[in-house]
Amino acid sequence: MENRPLVLSRIDPARNMARFYALSLEPSLFGDVAVVRRWGRIGTRGHQAIALHADVSSAQAALERLSRAKRRRGYRTAGEMDCSPFA
Repeated sequence: MENRPLVLSRIDPARNMARFYALSLEPSLFGDVAVVRRWGRIGTRGHQAIALHADVSSAQAALERLSRAKRRRGYRTAGEMDCSPFA
Protein backbone atom coordinates (compact mmCIF):
# COMPACT_ATOMS: atom_id res chain seq x y z
CA MET A 1 0.00 0.00 0.00
CA GLU A 2 1.42 3.34 -1.07
CA ASN A 3 1.35 6.03 1.63
CA ARG A 4 2.18 9.03 -0.56
CA PRO A 5 -0.80 11.42 -0.72
CA LEU A 6 -2.41 12.51 -3.96
CA VAL A 7 -2.50 16.31 -3.73
CA LEU A 8 -4.88 18.24 -5.97
CA SER A 9 -5.27 22.00 -6.18
CA ARG A 10 -7.76 24.44 -7.63
CA ILE A 11 -6.46 27.97 -8.13
CA ASP A 12 -8.47 30.79 -9.68
CA PRO A 13 -7.14 34.29 -8.87
CA ALA A 14 -10.21 35.95 -10.41
CA ARG A 15 -12.40 34.26 -7.79
CA ASN A 16 -9.80 34.51 -4.96
CA MET A 17 -9.77 30.71 -4.90
CA ALA A 18 -6.73 28.73 -3.77
CA ARG A 19 -7.76 25.30 -2.51
CA PHE A 20 -6.05 21.99 -1.90
CA TYR A 21 -7.45 18.48 -1.58
CA ALA A 22 -5.22 15.60 -0.46
CA LEU A 23 -6.10 11.90 -0.49
CA SER A 24 -4.11 9.04 0.98
CA LEU A 25 -4.50 5.40 1.99
CA GLU A 26 -3.24 4.54 5.46
CA PRO A 27 -3.42 1.39 7.57
CA SER A 28 -5.50 1.54 10.73
CA LEU A 29 -4.59 -0.05 14.05
CA PHE A 30 -7.24 -2.73 13.59
CA GLY A 31 -6.28 -4.05 10.15
CA ASP A 32 -8.66 -1.85 8.17
CA VAL A 33 -7.55 0.60 5.50
CA ALA A 34 -8.34 4.28 5.97
CA VAL A 35 -8.97 6.77 3.18
CA VAL A 36 -7.74 10.05 4.65
CA ARG A 37 -9.06 13.24 3.06
CA ARG A 38 -7.58 16.66 3.82
CA TRP A 39 -8.89 19.86 2.27
CA GLY A 40 -8.90 23.61 2.70
CA ARG A 41 -7.39 26.87 1.56
CA ILE A 42 -3.74 26.66 0.50
CA GLY A 43 -1.55 27.85 3.36
CA THR A 44 -3.93 26.71 6.10
CA ARG A 45 -4.13 23.50 8.07
CA GLY A 46 -7.54 22.76 6.58
CA HIS A 47 -9.88 19.95 7.56
CA GLN A 48 -9.59 16.18 7.72
CA ALA A 49 -11.97 13.23 7.38
CA ILE A 50 -11.22 9.51 7.66
CA ALA A 51 -13.27 6.70 6.12
CA LEU A 52 -12.47 3.10 7.06
CA HIS A 53 -12.64 0.25 4.53
CA ALA A 54 -12.32 -3.49 5.07
CA ASP A 55 -9.69 -4.03 2.37
CA VAL A 56 -7.26 -2.21 0.12
CA SER A 57 -9.31 -2.70 -3.06
CA SER A 58 -12.43 -1.01 -1.67
CA ALA A 59 -10.32 1.80 -0.20
CA GLN A 60 -8.54 2.29 -3.55
CA ALA A 61 -11.89 2.39 -5.35
CA ALA A 62 -13.15 5.05 -2.92
CA LEU A 63 -9.98 7.10 -3.40
CA GLU A 64 -10.34 6.95 -7.19
CA ARG A 65 -14.02 7.92 -6.96
CA LEU A 66 -13.18 10.96 -4.82
CA SER A 67 -10.32 11.92 -7.14
CA ARG A 68 -12.56 11.76 -10.23
CA ALA A 69 -15.22 13.89 -8.53
CA LYS A 70 -12.69 16.58 -7.60
CA ARG A 71 -11.13 16.60 -11.08
CA ARG A 72 -14.60 17.12 -12.59
CA ARG A 73 -14.91 20.21 -10.38
CA GLY A 74 -11.67 21.70 -11.73
CA TYR A 75 -8.99 20.34 -9.38
CA ARG A 76 -5.67 19.38 -10.96
CA THR A 77 -2.61 17.53 -9.70
CA ALA A 78 -0.57 19.99 -7.66
CA GLY A 79 2.93 20.75 -8.89
CA GLU A 80 5.84 20.84 -6.49
CA MET A 81 5.53 24.60 -6.03
CA ASP A 82 1.71 24.92 -6.26
CA CYS A 83 0.76 24.16 -2.68
CA SER A 84 1.54 22.23 0.43
CA PRO A 85 -1.41 21.19 2.59
CA PHE A 86 0.97 20.62 5.48
CA ALA A 87 1.88 24.30 5.97
